[in-house]
Amino acid sequence: RGLDSPDEAVFYTSGRTSNEAAFLYQLFVRQFGTNNLPDCSNMCHESSGTGLTEVIGVGKGTVSLEDFERADAIFIIGQNPGTNHPRMLATLQKAKRRGCRIVSINPLKEAALVKFAHPQEVKGMLGVGTPISDMYLQVRVGGDVAALKGIMKEVLALEDKKPGSVLDHEFIAQYTDGFDAFRAGLEAVDMKDLLGESGLTREQFRRAAKIYAGADRVIVCWAMGLTQHRFAISNIQEIVNLLMLRGNIGKPGAGACPVRGHSNVQGDRTMGIWERPEADFLDRLGEEFNFAPPREHGLDTLGAMRAMHDGKAKAFIAMGGNFAVATPDTPFAEEGLRRCRLTVQISTKLNRSHLVTGEEALILPCLGRTERDLQKGGAQFVTVEDSMRVVHRSQGRLSPASEDLRSEPAIVAGMARAALGKKNPVRWEWLVEDYDRTRDHIARVIPGFEEFNRRVREPGGFVLPNSAHERRFATPGGKALFTVHPLPRIELGNGEFVMMTIRSHDQFNTTIYGLDDRYRGISGGRRVVFLNAAEMKKQGLEAQQLVDLTSRFNGQTRTLRGFRAIPFDIPVRCAATYYPEGNPLVPLDQFAEKSRTPAYKSVVITVTPGG
Repeated sequence: RGLDSPDEAVFYTSGRTSNEAAFLYQLFVRQFGTNNLPDCSNMCHESSGTGLTEVIGVGKGTVSLEDFERADAIFIIGQNPGTNHPRMLATLQKAKRRGCRIVSINPLKEAALVKFAHPQEVKGMLGVGTPISDMYLQVRVGGDVAALKGIMKEVLALEDKKPGSVLDHEFIAQYTDGFDAFRAGLEAVDMKDLLGESGLTREQFRRAAKIYAGADRVIVCWAMGLTQHRFAISNIQEIVNLLMLRGNIGKPGAGACPVRGHSNVQGDRTMGIWERPEADFLDRLGEEFNFAPPREHGLDTLGAMRAMHDGKAKAFIAMGGNFAVATPDTPFAEEGLRRCRLTVQISTKLNRSHLVTGEEALILPCLGRTERDLQKGGAQFVTVEDSMRVVHRSQGRLSPASEDLRSEPAIVAGMARAALGKKNPVRWEWLVEDYDRTRDHIARVIPGFEEFNRRVREPGGFVLPNSAHERRFATPGGKALFTVHPLPRIELGNGEFVMMTIRSHDQFNTTIYGLDDRYRGISGGRRVVFLNAAEMKKQGLEAQQLVDLTSRFNGQTRTLRGFRAIPFDIPVRCAATYYPEGNPLVPLDQFAEKSRTPAYKSVVITVTPGG
């Protein structure tokens, strides 16, 4: 209340926040008078939402879990389920056992994409695994557009050999626009350039194209290996181009599948956690609560970092997350937080960000989702939305760590009452007494949540509608769009590598549970850099040698010292470091066009002996 403007406050959200807490949080923030609602999606799948919305009219995936049971082929690009989405491995194992073909496209040869031993099966306990990938394409870091274009050129070549037998001409004619321009653009690209940028062979393109063309139903999955590049939107939209060639959107067993990490990162956005809210959402929110929501777009994560550093944002409130560690250019992020007058962390456990404080700092410990949540109306549950658009209940059973802990909705309501005053007409305390009351508001404000309280109590919850899943495309022209993208090029000078950040199996986002990574043979520490063995020899580096990593961007130099060089199965001129240890090398101003997602996966570095 002491700020000169509501826009001097930043309200960050982690993807673990429930639908109910997220809805109340954005309501409080907009009643306060700002749209400064950066969230973790800005740093991960913002590119997916932006890219998909432009071409199919909806920023979410178009598949369900049932579709994986029908798919004839699954392409996994820029995703490592063994580390980041382990439950997905059982789904892939089932698909493989019934004859589904699986193509993995990833720079590192990841163990779980090669073979998976289910820990709950006798064979798995004995170490006998199921081969997962029929093809494993080790693309160069940042070479995904080139790889996709190469595969699609070979698909068109198959069509030319047997006209009418490969492309779904009926789907293309009825549901899409831009195919002729797309085809002309693809034919104009030199195959030699695609081979050079992707690091793959013509035969690999051909084999992958035959798998795609020979499958009636194809799913393409991806994660942050595609979304965290400067050209991330091109990555996503080339996937859509590939899918549309054979009508693989809007039919059973096929579609686009961005695989998200946090349990409710997708639900938070559905609830209105967004710095660029759509006008019709604000109209419904204002009508429901009888106020005029702010219309000016707010700050995203990168914008918030810059505003805090420049003194334009003076209060930072985080609903979960580990902001200082998760963001790019770690020293810059920490300095921005220290320049704030107030920093607030609403958290279930301590993390590094609690030690990076403004002039005044508060930690508000909250109930975890596994703990019982008792309010005046009795035991409560919350809801989340998964990557497949399924909304379901989450209810804790464990005794709270302390009887004094409050739930996230209760903390939000308390902050709202304190900040907005007693005259604010929203019945904050009443809403928290029984979360059904909050869900009733959600049902009236957000399409797809009609009869929310009844439907979420049904076994398994309910699935939110997706127009693209039904071949209704909410684009300006009402059709899905083929797009034409230039071939991205990452120029490397002498001795330079393109670096990507990765995670270990013993890690969830920024939370590190151990210093070993058994899948990659790492033990006793995470300050490592994975390099191609032949490239190490060329550079005069030995295994386990201590090296310094340096990135240069727009005249700025960032250096990390004392990393161990590890020879690994990775393409030449490519490097990988663990996230978040490698984050200080990621420039703040290097991000994806349109989505502004930090380019954690395309950082140009040099590796020099040091330590």
